[in-house]
Amino acid sequence: MKLFFRDHLSVIILYCASFLLLPWIIHSLDDLSSHYLYFIFLVSFIFTIWLIGRYYRRKKLYAHLQNNTLTSNDLHLHEPQSGIEQAYSQKLRQMQYLYLTQQQYLEEQEKEKQLVISHFAHQMKTPLSVIQLIIQSNTTSQSEHLQTIDHECEKLTFTLNQLLTYERTSNLVADLKIEALSLKKLMKEVVNDLKDYFIAKEVFPKVTIVENIIYSDRKWLKIVLYQIINNAIKYGESQSSIQIIYDGATLKIINNGETIPESEISRVFDLFYTGVKGRTSGEATGIGLYLVKKILTVLEHPFTLQSNERVTTFSIDFSKSVRKS
Repeated sequence: MKLFFRDHLSVIILYCASFLLLPWIIHSLDDLSSHYLYFIFLVSFIFTIWLIGRYYRRKKLYAHLQNNTLTSNDLHLHEPQSGIEQAYSQKLRQMQYLYLTQQQYLEEQEKEKQLVISHFAHQMKTPLSVIQLIIQSNTTSQSEHLQTIDHECEKLTFTLNQLLTYERTSNLVADLKIEALSLKKLMKEVVNDLKDYFIAKEVFPKVTIVENIIYSDRKWLKIVLYQIINNAIKYGESQSSIQIIYDGATLKIINNGETIPESEISRVFDLFYTGVKGRTSGEATGIGLYLVKKILTVLEHPFTLQSNERVTTFSIDFSKSVRKS
């Protein structure tokens, strides 16, 4: 309403001048009834002057609107003068900013997706090359062939699963289904899925979980737990244990192994960052913890990573998602 009155202020002033001031002026000079045509002339004259002034004030705007050629510089009004033009121009600038911001986000997302696909394609080349060399080689026994092929196929499966998970996270918010679930039961499923890996690495889980109901997305939380425990096994010491402790508020996954340097703690969640250990072993993809961070952020489960004196602890805070059984 305020903007409406500001836009029509000149019309209101014209109306007041025409129908309040002019009759009083004419009446003070002579009787209005004998000079009614003169009154009409004055009102028309003033109205014409107002129209001419309004036209020249908005002439550039009319020319701008009639221009059929649109460029990137035309997403705002040309030299806005009146209050309504300035307000509308400001609104168009905000729309332009939102559009450019969204466009930049989509371009970055597309660039990231291309990098991920290229990265995973490179990761899968090595296992395939090993399998091909084994098939062509006759220097080892059949059992060794099968064992090596099985190991490389497991690496391929894990890499493909990570790629699929990354692709699905593009619609993570729309795919969420928050429900009540048992963290203890979910953890047992994850540990059972990784039992062969535990045995192969000679690492053993010690699970201590208080039976509580939490609210989260079962599918995505399972992916997170699988990735964290998989990393704990991969970088843990042989013949050691992985402690999985939940006290009703915070889940802690603790493993013994090489300490993560303090300078790398904040970077291990970056896309494709593998750290010194990852570059040495050559098995890290640099996307696992990136997915963990992305999923936990959307699920609104705060998390921390600490590493000192050869003990690494990954903690997830469920205090805002807990319902005691």
